[in-house]
Amino acid sequence: MLLRHGLVSADSHACVTPDAFTARMSRQRWGDRIPQVREVEQDGRLVERWVVDGRVMSTRCVVNCAAVMGDPLRRTFAQRWEEVPRIAYDPLARLQALDSDGVDGEVLFFNDPLDSISLPFLADAEYELACVQAYNDALAEWRRASDHYIPLALVPYLGGGEAAATEVRRAHEQGHRGVVMVAEPSMADPRLPHFTDPAWDPLWAVCQELAMPVNWHAHAGIRLLPPQWQKLQALRRTAAFVVQPQFVGDFLLSGLADRFPGLVLVCAETGAGWLAYVMQSADRRWERDQMWRDGARTRPSEIVHRQVRVTFWYERAGIGMRDLIGVDNILWASDYPHGTSSYPRSWELIDKVLAGVGDAERRKLLCENVLRVYGVPAHAAAGTATTSG
Repeated sequence: MLLRHGLVSADSHACVTPDAFTARMSRQRWGDRIPQVREVEQDGRLVERWVVDGRVMSTRCVVNCAAVMGDPLRRTFAQRWEEVPRIAYDPLARLQALDSDGVDGEVLFFNDPLDSISLPFLADAEYELACVQAYNDALAEWRRASDHYIPLALVPYLGGGEAAATEVRRAHEQGHRGVVMVAEPSMADPRLPHFTDPAWDPLWAVCQELAMPVNWHAHAGIRLLPPQWQKLQALRRTAAFVVQPQFVGDFLLSGLADRFPGLVLVCAETGAGWLAYVMQSADRRWERDQMWRDGARTRPSEIVHRQVRVTFWYERAGIGMRDLIGVDNILWASDYPHGTSSYPRSWELIDKVLAGVGDAERRKLLCENVLRVYGVPAHAAAGTATTSG
């Protein structure tokens, strides 16, 4: 990756085109079950939505790309595919938009229609695998279009750890640099084992072998709010950021990290500050209960420094605790093209959040850490910026 600006997002979202699945899945085998954009009626009007196996995936929009819809309040959502700007879904047009924002590249998470949340609810293992492979193949095209993209593969769940490992190996060969997973499969689908269960060890083994970080995003596929709280907008919008810490504790104290000391966990779109508390509370529990006797041999804070990474975009608290968390463990993210994205004024926000941070640490936070985590070599263009766009 050529760095012109010295800025790489560790959390952005790819928008696959309507033919992503119809062009890659057998019409004879899957028919109308293939994920596709269809016209549906909603609130008395005709709109377009992604439909997967007969289920409408979103009631809000056809693609989540509010940051590029031209609305400064970001309350405008595309209701038909023709309304979606090319800078959301066309890899080359999107690169031009990123360059105008002073961003060199992106780690690509999911967007509509499939994500780590919806996958465990698909009907059967064969259908799930076909959808996952079609998505991974479509996203691999972005990497072939430009080495400024770092794609993350989805994994199948219903076939178990061996099937997931096989797909990860296939995705790696296509250029994917990590995987996205639901934080706790057994909560998403009771048919699935807990993520610390040895049944998933084949998956962790191949991720460790191929240096493919495991990524949890936002609420990581787990919705813990009771139904009566769903209408509380402020709580709904912040609840995602308290979900991952609960499962990171399991990662630190279960012995999983000791079994796979090279397995890296990236917690995206949660901010960074919470990790300092989790480290200290896990250390206390580890010491008090002498958990090394039960297989958790390594102090949790040591595991964090070795294997856990977090992202930030507007949060200053985590930056203030960077020495405790580890400055090498924190990655900048833009969340492009979602409504919460820093686009198109990313550097303005960066300069506020990183006020007082020295140039060497800024380079780590803004580009060096993310490239190291995903194993992407890079070289800087003359005059690469790390202090402003």
